[in-house]
Amino acid sequence: MKIKILPPLVMVIFGALMYALDSFLPVGEFDFFGRKVLVYLIAAMAFIIMAIALIQFLKAKTTTNPIQLDKTTALVTSGIYDFTRNPMYLTMLLLLIAWGLRLGNAFNTLLAAGFVYYMNHFQIKYEEEALLQQFGKEYQLYKKAVRRWF
Repeated sequence: MKIKILPPLVMVIFGALMYALDSFLPVGEFDFFGRKVLVYLIAAMAFIIMAIALIQFLKAKTTTNPIQLDKTTALVTSGIYDFTRNPMYLTMLLLLIAWGLRLGNAFNTLLAAGFVYYMNHFQIKYEEEALLQQFGKEYQLYKKAVRRWF
């Protein structure tokens, strides 16, 4: 199966669903001291992770486009990739979590979990198959050593 939806678009769709849920669901609202600060900290952490991951891909001279996996020229396994196999998707999850906290509806955690499910089953699964085909044992060993998300 070929992946047809860019992950940032998937994130935007889930973000819109979070907004709709917050707008129309009359229960689940919450607030706590420091919530706004936490939103900014999580978002900042997400952007730092994304910047590091993108810089590493640029240094390796490989594609960042998950739809064109055939253009992958290198397997990046160091730096941030020592801690997560998917820092760019982790970034998107963190941004959704920050958005959910900003909206202040507890049920948005279900949509963030839905994002993880979608990415695991409709994006990452196919990326991993392509990387396994291309990099074989090297990728298999990397998968055993580093967790998918964090």
